[in-house]
Amino acid sequence: MVSSGWCFLAAMIVAYGVANLLQSVAAARTTVHHTFDPGLLLRLAGHRTYLVGLACQVGGFVLAFLARRDLPLFLVQASVAAGLGVTAILGVLVLKWRLPTAEIVLLALLFAGVTGLVLSAQPAQSRPLGPTGLVALAAALAVIAVVGFFAVRLHGAPGSVALGSLAGLAFSAAAVAARPLAAVTSVEEFVRDPLLYLLVAHSLVGQLLLGLAMQRGSTTAAVAAMDAAGAVPAAIVGLLLLNDRIWPGREWLAALGFLATLASVIGLTRYAEPQHHHEVARERVRGILPAGASVHPHPRR
Repeated sequence: MVSSGWCFLAAMIVAYGVANLLQSVAAARTTVHHTFDPGLLLRLAGHRTYLVGLACQVGGFVLAFLARRDLPLFLVQASVAAGLGVTAILGVLVLKWRLPTAEIVLLALLFAGVTGLVLSAQPAQSRPLGPTGLVALAAALAVIAVVGFFAVRLHGAPGSVALGSLAGLAFSAAAVAARPLAAVTSVEEFVRDPLLYLLVAHSLVGQLLLGLAMQRGSTTAAVAAMDAAGAVPAAIVGLLLLNDRIWPGREWLAALGFLATLASVIGLTRYAEPQHHHEVARERVRGILPAGASVHPHPRR
């Protein structure tokens, strides 16, 4: 019997791809923040585009949660990053981005990488995380928040990389919490499980850090840092502690697929940023954006 996780995984990739595109447009239209201010999320919420993108991200989050019930974290997390491929395709179809030959090659590499992960991943439910894991997730939340408080003072590419990496770590920790939590069947047990609240806390901190990272430096730096920091730790923890499985004899395929997916996503960010900013500039010329809106050296995910 085919696991429903595969359907959730495919829908998740599309949802995150749409969310990436819409949230980046909204972030480019918001004043740059240089403090660790949760009010940024409220200001972004004032943009209809951001709200639609956030709805897509929430949908992707739920789909990812459901996919993690049966599928290993190395597959789900790499597929979250693969949403950038959907973003690039939508940019071409909706915003009329030009698709260079190199990007076509990267999209093909992305497809090959995800295919390799799909073929190597063996569905299985997670093991419980245990008290030590709960303490580790709580400590990670505190460390990420404290480091983020200081990292927000960085500007340009260093700030983008630092905040993007921290956002990736927060989302990675949320994924680790979600894997065993998704196996809970009782509503009462689900609500009482500390993993639920660690998942929510890490997700909120990650969302705030992501909003800050989208506003400074380059899209390339922010997305590459976030995707790498978000995929690798969760994959390692899943394989070591959470019963994530690879079909026997296909370990090489999983490794190649994981590396190919990350490499292609990092490469794709080199094209997404200038095209996106060019589109924002055209909107200002047409009068869609107010004169004071930032076209960017500073925004986006």
